[in-house]
Amino acid sequence: MMFHEIQFPVDISIGASGGPERRTEIVTLGSGREERNTRWANSRRRFNAGYGVKTLDQIHLVIRFFEERRGRLHGFRWRDPVDYKSCPPSSIPSPQDQIIGVGDGVSDLFLLTKDYSENINPYQRRIDKPVVGSVVVAVDSVLQTVGSDYSIDETTGVVLFTSGNIPTPGALITTGFLFDVPARFDSDYLEINLTNFDAGAIPDIPIVEIRL
Repeated sequence: MMFHEIQFPVDISIGASGGPERRTEIVTLGSGREERNTRWANSRRRFNAGYGVKTLDQIHLVIRFFEERRGRLHGFRWRDPVDYKSCPPSSIPSPQDQIIGVGDGVSDLFLLTKDYSENINPYQRRIDKPVVGSVVVAVDSVLQTVGSDYSIDETTGVVLFTSGNIPTPGALITTGFLFDVPARFDSDYLEINLTNFDAGAIPDIPIVEIRL
């Protein structure tokens, strides 16, 4: 998959609208009862970045970003304005935010995930694009040192423990982080509207999450 490890301008994305989407099929029976089935195991985010564009300079920035991505061709990092931390938006990520595994004395590789569950119908979201330098890891509440105890691949969300530091059986591996959403433009056309000399707008800049 063609993906560029570059972030869409954050000052524009924070003004975007959008959120998670799911795909559910509903069949209404003759009795009035429903049968419901989900076609997607994982949700998918959709956004409209047009609401974040306020100036001509921002329009120019979006055009440049769009052209370098070749429209819908190349993916990029997108900052979800309301969901980009391992913790609530008002908090600072800590090593105890998310459980990503339990040690068995052998496994050295763990994947970053974020839990959205209330202990009724558990859902874990894979985090593929953590922000560089933001990941903190603990084993049984003991903070680990990146580089010596483990490494983190910020392009895949893989945590790899080094030889001699593999979590022991039953050890709880937890983490905190900031993250981006792997995304692409969902249109090969940008409609630009110049409302006056100093400002303008791009009414519709559709952005959609991609699965890696």
